[in-house]
Amino acid sequence: MMNKCFNDRSGRKIIVTGHYGSGKTEFSVSLALLLAGHNSNPIDRKIFSSISIVDLDIVNPYFRSRERRELLENSGISVYGSVFEKETAAELPALGASIRTPLENRSCRVIIDTGGNDTGALVLNQFTKYFTDDETIVLTVINANRPDTSDIEGILKHIKAIEKTTNLNIAGLVNNTHMLRDTTCADIIHGHSLCKKVYEMTGKELIYNCYPEGIINPDELEGIMEDLMPLGLYMRPTWLDK
Repeated sequence: MMNKCFNDRSGRKIIVTGHYGSGKTEFSVSLALLLAGHNSNPIDRKIFSSISIVDLDIVNPYFRSRERRELLENSGISVYGSVFEKETAAELPALGASIRTPLENRSCRVIIDTGGNDTGALVLNQFTKYFTDDETIVLTVINANRPDTSDIEGILKHIKAIEKTTNLNIAGLVNNTHMLRDTTCADIIHGHSLCKKVYEMTGKELIYNCYPEGIINPDELEGIMEDLMPLGLYMRPTWLDK
């Protein structure tokens, strides 16, 4: 079921933050495809006339959303990011001026995929003026199987670091606790439990519980049947699992 935070006007600009290895880019790409109606009926077209993904990751040279440009554009999603469209130069930290186009277009739903941790989120400061309105929602993706966010203390420290660096308030959490293709229902349920405790302490809403589509049967996620979101494995080459 689509969460209300993604279906009203206040979430036109969705900023996705997260620690390294959280799967924030996988989440960003999967969310964009879900909203655009990839392999299903469009969810978002009734509200916004177009959907874009802005790749602001200039820290990590691997697993960036713009690497799936062809898939995204074939699904009607515009991709913005590096001034260099060819991956041979994509490791150079240069952002294209066209990034501002979807941010200024009020009829465009925009997903902003940042770099990992507070260091990667720092680039948001270049575009602060676009993120001070009520159309912006900031999320952080949590993978409780990562050492730095494996407990409440680590998650709170992570959130505080991003908020201090960007001066933006993280409004929602995305539970994406996984072990790639070895993810179990227990992993997701554990992450759900931690995120709920963070919500109780901070008021930051748990927006989605993600599960890898084709690996986890959502009917087996006991106790967390609402706000489930299927994630494709778009960003991970299959040869890495051999």
